[in-house]
Amino acid sequence: MRPLLVRALTGTLALAAAGVLPPLVEPTSAAADSVVVGGFPVKVSDTPWVVALASRDRFGGTRSGQFCGGVVIAPTKVMTAAHCLSRTVLGGDVAQVKDLRVIAGRTELTSSDGREIPVSDSRVSPAYNPLTNGSDLAVLTLAEPLPAESVIPVAPEGDQAYVPGTAAKVYGWGDTEGNGRYATALRAADVTVLADRNCQTAYPGGLGGRYDAATMVCAGDTRGGRDACQGDSGGPLVARGKLIGLVSWGSGCGRADSPGVYTRVSAVPLP
Repeated sequence: MRPLLVRALTGTLALAAAGVLPPLVEPTSAAADSVVVGGFPVKVSDTPWVVALASRDRFGGTRSGQFCGGVVIAPTKVMTAAHCLSRTVLGGDVAQVKDLRVIAGRTELTSSDGREIPVSDSRVSPAYNPLTNGSDLAVLTLAEPLPAESVIPVAPEGDQAYVPGTAAKVYGWGDTEGNGRYATALRAADVTVLADRNCQTAYPGGLGGRYDAATMVCAGDTRGGRDACQGDSGGPLVARGKLIGLVSWGSGCGRADSPGVYTRVSAVPLP
């Protein structure tokens, strides 16, 4: 079983994204997965609720310091993956990252479009388990509000958007091929909400991780080729116009036998 990989940028992956390392990075050599695989370009103006988490101090300035994704759930609230705020990803306590920002309204990370808003507070779900990635959810409070039209509704428990077979999209600035080639412009990939048994079969436990349907949702393409990857952690999984998941973890990127695992936002208590 291939090792479990969370999907945030860390250490050598951040350097590779900045062009400091050779372009090909072995995915299993780091604690993160890459950019949207098998996707297509999208504009933030059409999806204003997709935002980037950034710190130039920790991740360099080539891609505006982007290391994870997030989604706007209220004018001053951004939901993301809890592991994005971990010491493993940030290299220290989140309180020490003085330039932590949320970038909104910027499709192309190398541009100066949109706004870079300071984060005034960050809280991790009390149910988060870093050993299993269960309840992998955190909420950031912005120092300045975003417009109401930037907010996406969150699907409640039992919503039809969670039904297996439902068409969904995942968004991010991560690795586009699963080999360390990081996007600078926002991309999306068409995926399908899969039955829990797909991920339970792929991730029965051990080094490959264990899928827990209580706090996780499974999505991908049974043929492979379309998935989230490194740099996409915390980004939104959207179905029927509602947020149903956050990019959390998986094994490799776009593999038919290893679907993407997302935080089931309807089931995780907010911090």
